[in-house]
Amino acid sequence: MDYEGDFADHTPPLFDRAENVIKDPEVKGFNPGLIVLLLVGGLILTFLVGNYLLYMYAQKTLPPKKKKLISKKKMKKERLKQGVSAPGE
Repeated sequence: MDYEGDFADHTPPLFDRAENVIKDPEVKGFNPGLIVLLLVGGLILTFLVGNYLLYMYAQKTLPPKKKKLISKKKMKKERLKQGVSAPGE
């Protein structure tokens, strides 16, 4: 039985579709993965640039932090460590 003679002029439908794709290299729309990647990348970039701009603005406009006050007990201990007697003793 010779099957090659029966299908000599006919290609199977699966390969017929593949030939059409190869013959028509024109792009039919954007790749959805690329769209998601660009969207997420754009959001992250916007977030980082926005944070940097807010940081720079805050550095210019906010007053410097006030130093913590040292309690009297701590001052007394510090002076005793240095060998200076606390006033009033």
